[in-house]
Amino acid sequence: MTAQNNPVPSDTIEKLGLNTEEYDRIVEIMGRHPNFTELSIFSVMWSEHCSYKNSIKYLKTLPRDGEKMLVEAGEENAGLIDIGDGLACAFKIESHNHPSAIEPYQGAATGVGGIHRDIFTMGARPIAALNSLRFGDIKEKRTQHLVDGVVRGIGDYGNCLGVPTIGGETYFDPCYNQNILVNAMSVGIMETDIASAVAKGAGNPIFIVGSDTGKDGIHGATFASADLTEDSADDLPSVQVGDPFQEKLLLEASLEAIKSGHVIGIQDMGAAGITCSTSEMSAKGEAGMDINLDLCPTRQADMKPFEILLSESQERMLICGEKGKEKEIKAIFDKWDLNCTHIGDVNDSGRLKFYAKGELVADVPAEDLVLGGGAPVYDREFEKPRYLSDIEKFSIDNISEPSDLMKVAFAMSESPNLASKRWIYQQYDSTVRTNSMSTNDPSDAPLIRIKGTDKALAAVVDCNSRFVYADPYKGAMIAVSEAARNIVCSGGVPAAITNCLNFGNPYNKEVYWQFVNVIKGMGEACRKFDTPVTGGNVSFYNQTVLPDTNEPVYPTPAIGMVGVLEQYTDQLTLNFKGEGDKIFLIGKPQNDIGQSEYLRYYHNIEMSSAPWFDLDYEHNLQKTIITLNKKKTLLSAHDVSEGGLFFCLLECCYKGSNGFDLFDQNDVKRNDSYLFGESQSRVVVTVSAGKEADFLHIINSNRMDIKEIGVVTDGKISVFGKSFGEIDRWKKRFDESLDKYLEK
Repeated sequence: MTAQNNPVPSDTIEKLGLNTEEYDRIVEIMGRHPNFTELSIFSVMWSEHCSYKNSIKYLKTLPRDGEKMLVEAGEENAGLIDIGDGLACAFKIESHNHPSAIEPYQGAATGVGGIHRDIFTMGARPIAALNSLRFGDIKEKRTQHLVDGVVRGIGDYGNCLGVPTIGGETYFDPCYNQNILVNAMSVGIMETDIASAVAKGAGNPIFIVGSDTGKDGIHGATFASADLTEDSADDLPSVQVGDPFQEKLLLEASLEAIKSGHVIGIQDMGAAGITCSTSEMSAKGEAGMDINLDLCPTRQADMKPFEILLSESQERMLICGEKGKEKEIKAIFDKWDLNCTHIGDVNDSGRLKFYAKGELVADVPAEDLVLGGGAPVYDREFEKPRYLSDIEKFSIDNISEPSDLMKVAFAMSESPNLASKRWIYQQYDSTVRTNSMSTNDPSDAPLIRIKGTDKALAAVVDCNSRFVYADPYKGAMIAVSEAARNIVCSGGVPAAITNCLNFGNPYNKEVYWQFVNVIKGMGEACRKFDTPVTGGNVSFYNQTVLPDTNEPVYPTPAIGMVGVLEQYTDQLTLNFKGEGDKIFLIGKPQNDIGQSEYLRYYHNIEMSSAPWFDLDYEHNLQKTIITLNKKKTLLSAHDVSEGGLFFCLLECCYKGSNGFDLFDQNDVKRNDSYLFGESQSRVVVTVSAGKEADFLHIINSNRMDIKEIGVVTDGKISVFGKSFGEIDRWKKRFDESLDKYLEK
């Protein structure tokens, strides 16, 4: 390699997403000026997407230890917890926001493919997928186009791969008009022997397996670490193209190769492609690699070295194999009709040396590329957002209470955030592999049976970003708490979380203030519920720079949580079971409508305080529900969330076409707050016949608030003595409100 004596032009440095200080640091590390290929390697590895340079300081404050944890956060491709019986659960959530905003179908599809690869590279078989989606105003044609593309991308990829999509969440808000959020989660099961993402042992062979390398996705990590602009459509090469059938072959071949015992380390080629997998695996093994790029199978002729190194073509893995077992490894991938090409070997120098056409084209130290090595770490300035002063001025007393509550409820039932997401989830196969328990028996969190055992897993994704916008600290605690509450109300015990932290530009001081306070709130709640953070993803730069706007999205820390049911028969469902059953509310309603769908959708008021929440009270509520379920006192349980108590009760009726009679309340200050407020830590339950005494004893022993609020009816809805019609009318509205915008 000819020595690079001249500095790289400043416009090239900037275009690659680096600043002057970072370039100077690279020169110091290298002892010379880097060539273009080397600088491209640093640019992707030091991007926010790969290095977490603007977030790692605070991420390290999150609780990352727990009794069930098998690997530390960030140590492997995904989090891993012990679920007993010699089994472990691998799970993770990641974002694919920018690609999905530019090319929704492929952006979402490759997001699904990438997150599943993170799971099966650990030796786990993916058994479930979830997603957390955010879109703009549903009335806008662009939003409808994005919804259609994203949902088809998720559905087509997951359905073809044969992994059921069992749950998720979808919200609509104008703050996501330009920057949508597409977060994908995968859950897998394995025995507790881990396949590690490591390369070690000088002379051991390095294989690239799976698809050919193409020009799609080049500099995708850098693309994801910058604001979107009106020219971002020109970056379409940054959007990868997926092939779920190829991934299915890769899944089976990878699991077989791992089981053979001939694989020392394996890693998905996700962000930054070969660059990331070679550097991270080498750094972890305190080794280096000699790689011949001419040997990489490519889709286009005459690809340049930097293009091969930075390509994010999908369905590819890097494997460090056992020397002398090359034929055995190759035979496995030949069986599945997949590439398995020996492209290099491990060295003991700690350096990555890439060759092309007989020349050394890049020579870089692996350790200095990665998080925890030489990658920069920043502590950005932050300041309290100015908009919070408007939120602090909010008072419920300034909101007039409507006299016709049925009219209000009927209007709210058209809100896309309260309407059924049937149009979306019907495109997902939730029953493939026949493990899903929630298809016909709905619960707050979807459940999936672990065959061969008595266990089941509960998995959920939760975040109300409006709460986080109004109070990042409290809102993050609520997001963790609601995820845990949904698992508890489904019969499980929360075990651990993964997170996908979606924010605007970290150089925006107000955005960074949101981020810092979200981390504090999340950490406090996770410690309270003993749900350590197994890992996740930070997605900054969800902020579009256009001539008429430069507003970031609401801070959206999506919480993916997994819980365990030791006996699958402990499942709790949310639907009412029979006419005459008593309806109880556990928890205490507050005179509170802050950030409710009622206030937003009906009154069109954006600036209001986050709803009432107390972490100790929430913890006691969840302990109480767990005890009640163990004693088999409950027929149903459903937490009060978006839309408040009234819409919670409606949702309890849809499965069995029951109705409810909601009694008069003399101790509430406002009926609109009682019906539609979203104060936290409330669960609606019905009680098993003959178990009411046991039920009340447990409630009183735990000093929980309890009130009998109504009775299950035969399909009629009555509120405070006034008829609200038949449940069928409400269900029709629920089912069809979103469809009219999305059906072509």
